[in-house]
Amino acid sequence: MYRKYSDGIIEVITGPMFSGKSEELIKRIRILYYAEIPTLVIKPKIDNRFSKNEIISRNGTSIISYSASNTKEIKKLFQSKKYKALVIDEIQFFDESLIEYIDELANNGIRVIACGLDQDYKRRPFNIMANLMAISDDVLKLKAVCLICKNAASCSFRTSATDNTIEIGDTDKYEARCRQCHQKGMKKNKKN
Repeated sequence: MYRKYSDGIIEVITGPMFSGKSEELIKRIRILYYAEIPTLVIKPKIDNRFSKNEIISRNGTSIISYSASNTKEIKKLFQSKKYKALVIDEIQFFDESLIEYIDELANNGIRVIACGLDQDYKRRPFNIMANLMAISDDVLKLKAVCLICKNAASCSFRTSATDNTIEIGDTDKYEARCRQCHQKGMKKNKKN
């Protein structure tokens, strides 16, 4: 984590639900604060599971954030002060035009840290995350624990009956699963 980089870099934190992404993100934000690097922290307005203006990890740590709905709102917030870093949580909920803006910021010496799911509940990549990982300088892919077999989990399995690509939820609608247990669960759901 403490490699020497240019001023402008893109870091990505990804993995399934329940893998500790928010905890890792909060840790990195605190390091930026300790280093006195002016940082804008953003979360999507659509994600109101725990708090409207905070990123909260499952172990209870939290950090104040702004909420935004799209790239335009993020640009407006970022341009309002002399920020040197931009942090975005749950990036899979934002529009793909954000990638171009993030790349532009990094090219202009801004550190960008993005956090979010790399796959939906059917294990299909979220395009914004796939494209962002391709241009990033550093990617950390975390694992959870499979709720079924207790092995390393790389997938988020939806237990609710809806078929929408995006459904905001927590343990009430999702479980961490390994590849094999995810596949078995998807086959079982198709039979029902």
